[in-house]
Order: sequence, then C-alpha cells, then structure tokens
Amino acid sequence: MNKIIQTSRGLAILRASTLPFILLVVWQLWAMGQPASSPAPLPLQVVLTAFELVSKGGLVQALVQSLGRVVTGFFIALVLGVVIGILMGSSRAVRESLDPIIESFRPIAPMAILPIAILWFGTGTSSALAIVSYAAFFPVLVNTVHGVSRIDRKLVLAAQTMGVPRLTVLTRVILPGALPSVLLGSRLAMGVAWTAIIAAELAVGAKSGGGGSGGIGQMMFVFYAYSINLNAIVVCMVVVGLVALLIDRIFRAAEIRLLPWRN
Repeated sequence: MNKIIQTSRGLAILRASTLPFILLVVWQLWAMGQPASSPAPLPLQVVLTAFELVSKGGLVQALVQSLGRVVTGFFIALVLGVVIGILMGSSRAVRESLDPIIESFRPIAPMAILPIAILWFGTGTSSALAIVSYAAFFPVLVNTVHGVSRIDRKLVLAAQTMGVPRLTVLTRVILPGALPSVLLGSRLAMGVAWTAIIAAELAVGAKSGGGGSGGIGQMMFVFYAYSINLNAIVVCMVVVGLVALLIDRIFRAAEIRLLPWRN
C-alpha cells in the first residue's frame, strides 16, 4: 500500500514538474539565440542573481515586509467582510441598505484608489494596507453573504424555538453553515491581496522616486527604473509566483482540515 502511495506521489510530482522543465529549456534555447549585446535574462544568470539577492538579505527583507502588509490587510478585510457579510446575509433590511453601496464600490479596481490612499496616508505602509484591505474585502464579503443566505432557515428557527441564545445560534449554526463560503472567499481574497500589494508597492515606489514603501514590489521598480537589472526582476517575479502558490496550498490544506466532509 505504501509503495502504491509513493508511486502515485512520484507520478504527481513528475507531472507537475514536466511543464516547468520544458519552459526552462525553451527559455534557455531562446536566450542563447539572442545577440551577445542582448539584455535577455538567462536561467543560469537568474539563479546566480537569486543567490546574490538572498545572501545580501535584501530579497528576504523585502519579501517579509510585503507579506506582513498582506497578512495585516487581509485580516482587516476578513474581520470586516465576515461581520458585515453575516449582517447582510441574515437581515434583508441590512442587505437592501448596504447592497447598493457595496455594488457601487466593488467594480472599482484597487489601484484606482491609489491617489486617494497616498494623499490620505502618504507613501508608506498605511497606504499599502488601505489598498490591500480594499482589494481583499469584497471577495470575503460577497462569499460570506452567499454562504449565510444559503443556510436552511429551519435550522435557525429550530434553534431559536428551543431557546438557544442569539450568540450561540451565530457560533453554532450560522458560522459553521457559512464556513465553506467564507473559506472560499478568504482564499480568493488572499490571492487578490497578494496581487494588490505588488501593484501598490510598484506604483507607490514610482510616485515616491523609489524611496517610499519598500517591499518586493518597490524592489522590482528599483531594478527596472535605476539599474535595469532584468535578471533581478525575473527573480522577483519567480518569488512572487512561488509565494502565491504556497499561499494557495495553505488555504487548500486549511479547507481539507476544517471541512473534511467535502473530500
């Protein structure tokens, strides 16, 4: 049985690594065909640049700074989105009052509020947090409203009939029933938040002359605007993608742990 499981895992790893390997080979062949004066990044140079950035500590420091902003902004959005989502999903009056406002702001891209965020909060962490929270808020809210509204009302009425306090109904009936939708919204929100922080740091760094927000997004802007280091930019892009993949896998593992019956 263990051999079968190990073989299955090995095949899964092989399938997952085949396409990246092919892309690396194509990339190497393409770069080798460029003129000697071409700034096209080579895979080997990208790897060497990655070791250099990690050894100097700049890449790790920027990544930690960006992750800290993402996690903080995500939790702000999670708390607000779940609370408001439960209110809107449980009460028609609240939903009809807030829905026009929510649907008016939801289509506005997070980067569209960048000028306002910079004017209000400056070019530091506060403006980045505002953009991340704004971006992550709507996926959590919409999915929470959807999850709460789909709960069988008979379960809520049965609990109320038996004299169960409202807080207990919330924690034992409504939240568990809406949990799959909340987790889905959280997973989507975290992906949007990670995308938003990179774009925000790029834009804030551009508006501050490269000396404002920090983070991996601003590092990419500095490599582009001042040193034109394409190898370093590719390293940052790869790191951003790998972190996004890791975040998604963490949320998938959380769904399996918290919702075992869905497997």
